Amino acid sequence: SVLKKVLKKAESMPKHLAVHGWITFNGQKMSKSLGNVVDPFILGERYGADAIRYHILREMALGADSSFSNEIMINRINSDLANGLGNLVSRTVAMADKYFGGTLPADREAGDFDAELIAEAKGLVAKVDEFMDKTQINNALAEIFKVVSRANKYIDETAPWVLGKDESKKARLATVLYNLLETIRIVSTLLSNFMPTTMPKVWEQIGAAESDITYENAGKFGVLPADVTVHRGEIIFPRIDVDKEIEELNKIIGSNAEPEEKADDGFEPAPIADEITIDDFAKVDLRVALVKDCEKVKKSKKLLCLQLDDGFGGRQVVSGIAAWYKPEDLIGKKVVIVANLKPVKLCGVESNGMICAADTPDGAASVIFPDQDLPCGAKLR
Repeated sequence: SVLKKVLKKAESMPKHLAVHGWITFNGQKMSKSLGNVVDPFILGERYGADAIRYHILREMALGADSSFSNEIMINRINSDLANGLGNLVSRTVAMADKYFGGTLPADREAGDFDAELIAEAKGLVAKVDEFMDKTQINNALAEIFKVVSRANKYIDETAPWVLGKDESKKARLATVLYNLLETIRIVSTLLSNFMPTTMPKVWEQIGAAESDITYENAGKFGVLPADVTVHRGEIIFPRIDVDKEIEELNKIIGSNAEPEEKADDGFEPAPIADEITIDDFAKVDLRVALVKDCEKVKKSKKLLCLQLDDGFGGRQVVSGIAAWYKPEDLIGKKVVIVANLKPVKLCGVESNGMICAADTPDGAASVIFPDQDLPCGAKLR
């Protein structure tokens, strides 16, 4: 129960994590750090949320100051995720597919180095438990990746590519590959709370069923069936060209840099409307809603059709913001809507409400995004 509680904390941690007091991962934009602006959404789009979450939890000890840079992050992704875990999964599955057509034979032959790998894999959950009980998440992850490194070393020690050339060594080769698949199963089970999007892809590739990847099975070896079938898939963590990527990120940071403040930006606010009473204002029901889906309205260049979770079963709203937002810019974001606006049809599409947006100096509309932690249906007052 303690482990589950701490893992739950680990899952939500990236929503609010301070780094040197400069950067706050709050689900929107990180604040200025050494003159640069780092947007976690950009990082998430380029490397995946799992990789970013892993880097933060692995690199930064809770309650302590930690450094952050794009280069540190990319090198961590390359060393642990691409060269470590990604390489282990890719090599193992590829060899099982090449030498056995994807399905291992049941015959086994033990050999050197097996016992050491199996012992480290079976003993991993106890070490992870100990660190998680102390909320030392970075150390728990370090232990997991020690076993990943040991498994990659095991490949070099046993040389499956040599065994594959000798028909008499098929049972030994099957043993080596099975030991690797079991190690991956244990490692990926313990990583699933930290990388919930990627680990199911690993389980699919190694042929693990849902019952195989329970926490209770993380301390056992020999859970996968002897004749397990693997399924080759995409590389889960492709290696990143560090120099090229840093150059690209610097360009993005430069393009997102805030312009120097001007005394007068030429913006003239629209006149304030006639006064109303508090009773008049109370008639307008403003609510928080989550954009579940969004697409352009076929008959219009200006309209987007948004499917919203408004906390009351959902609704459809059409908004004239297509000139400034693409559908993918809005999906997954919280917005503010006028919830009690009378339904109308725009270009033949029914709209049940209105998205709140603000005027900008250039005449565009800027959608108002509330705190992402606010629940759907929360009333603004």
